[in-house]
Amino acid sequence: MGFKTTDLSDAHPGVVQIAEPLFRDFGRRIAFQGPIATVKTHEDNSLVRAALEEPGKGHVLVVDGGGSLRCALLGDQLAALGHRNGWSGVIVYGCVRDVADLAQIELGVKALAPHPLKSEKRNSGQRDVVLRFAGVTFVPGQFLYADADGILLSTGSLG
Repeated sequence: MGFKTTDLSDAHPGVVQIAEPLFRDFGRRIAFQGPIATVKTHEDNSLVRAALEEPGKGHVLVVDGGGSLRCALLGDQLAALGHRNGWSGVIVYGCVRDVADLAQIELGVKALAPHPLKSEKRNSGQRDVVLRFAGVTFVPGQFLYADADGILLSTGSLG
């Protein structure tokens, strides 16, 4: 990837946002970056699937699941779909499942925790909206950098 969030943070003090350290790594790719696309939903991954079915073009899908720990919003099938369609990674403010399989998929995946229960399918939620969680604001089109040290956001590409 050619970046470290620690170096970016040091080089751009006061310019970048740094997410609170709430997330665990689940995908094979630990370091990933790209412009942000967003989904806001509650215990329904229909819009997550719809987004990952589209060409990702190196974007990072940020999913605001309200921090729910009652079901998973991403599993191995959706992660594989995202990888095939060129997404760089997925950040889930909620849970994921199929964690042994996620670890084999070449996609960045960060989430709060694993959960075996799948989500409902109600086609509810919103796409491409501003999200606020983990002490930061995720704006569609802004840049996200993630690695083992955390998640960093900037208004534009840092390199």
